[in-house]
Amino acid sequence: MFLPQEIIRRKRDGLALSAVEIGHFIAGLTDGSVTEGQAAAFAMAVYFKGMDSDERVALLQAMVGSGTILDWSREGLGGPVLDKHSTGGVGDKVSLLLAPIIASCGGYVPMISGRGLGHTGGTLDKMEAIPGYDGQPDLHRLKTMVRRVGCAIVGATGEIAPADRRLYAIRDVTATVESIDLITASILSKKLAAGLNALVLDVKFGSGAFMADQGRARDLAGTLVRTATGAGLPARAVLTDMGQVLGHSAGNALELRECLAILAGGTAETRLWRVTRALCVEMLVLAGLALDADGAGALVDQAIATGAAADRFARMVAVLGGPPDLIERPDRHLATAPVVVPVLPDRPGFVTGQDVRALGLAVVALGGGRTRPQDGIDPRVGLDQVAGIGAEVGPDCPLCLVHAADRAAADAVASAVRNAYVIGETAAAAADPVAGTIGGP
Repeated sequence: MFLPQEIIRRKRDGLALSAVEIGHFIAGLTDGSVTEGQAAAFAMAVYFKGMDSDERVALLQAMVGSGTILDWSREGLGGPVLDKHSTGGVGDKVSLLLAPIIASCGGYVPMISGRGLGHTGGTLDKMEAIPGYDGQPDLHRLKTMVRRVGCAIVGATGEIAPADRRLYAIRDVTATVESIDLITASILSKKLAAGLNALVLDVKFGSGAFMADQGRARDLAGTLVRTATGAGLPARAVLTDMGQVLGHSAGNALELRECLAILAGGTAETRLWRVTRALCVEMLVLAGLALDADGAGALVDQAIATGAAADRFARMVAVLGGPPDLIERPDRHLATAPVVVPVLPDRPGFVTGQDVRALGLAVVALGGGRTRPQDGIDPRVGLDQVAGIGAEVGPDCPLCLVHAADRAAADAVASAVRNAYVIGETAAAAADPVAGTIGGP
């Protein structure tokens, strides 16, 4: 007999748990026989004592097995089932580009995405800025979407890794969110439950990232790759810099507009495209859809140049209830904020640094993010034309444009936005946003 309190005691004392013990605890977490207090004590014990690689794999597999695991074997797909996960950042809109690009290169992408919480945005929130878009289809409809279109950017249903949902809610209120072991199980449980053949992870560091320290982000990336591989899922991680906003915008409809313009053939912001292309290349090579990085890069460029990625995105939106002409006529369908105010610097010069977390919190203050999972958001608001590192700013070159519901809201965040910038006398070159890769074949 496996008593929850005995399992907690063993981990509290620094002992390794067996796969059977972990499986029993997660089963109790799923069926309710493990109490909230016991779950909190378990999370705290793991936070302080950690887990070895075998324990992490066992925890992951137990959480995956707590719900439905998607089976694609009967769907007649013509290629591998793939996905990517980002640890989150401000202006991180990569998923909106990556999913249709990979689909047009022969992959199938059931992208189960999350909502934003705190200073980072959520992919599902961006997609739900599209009028009529059904971001929560049932599993049957999700499978049909992926088979017909090649990609679907949606939210998780209650059937996918329910143990993770309960444990995450407890971690969120017990100061144990930062545990690398629990982060790893949380991230990977939803991905393994999606029935993937390969996974690429975008692990971010810098002032706008969940883990600001690059060394700690590298540790997380390595743990994620080793645990996924140990559970039978080929994985590779890319370390990327979140020391400045990714792209030109931060805010749901604004970020969506930026991506639609890129899919339609417009020029992408350099750092955004560098990160997007790097992740796509790693995914295509890992999945065997390209022999090497050069071949994969050519496929990615072709997907944009020919309009194939735009076509996939448009079809996905239409099948899930959105307007079929969204890419051609975004202004007809996407809501706009009634007030747009430029934020000017205190003095002219060049941007030498950003407090990206502060900029993300400014979006939240405007109503474009949430501090509690149940909060609503305003998709119209955010920051646009964000000046990146090295950009010249002054009376005619604002730090950014604030899109707000009213003038009072815009004025309330303008000072915080201004204080988030460091202005110098000479232009500084921005670092390569791709800092390295971990794992892979």
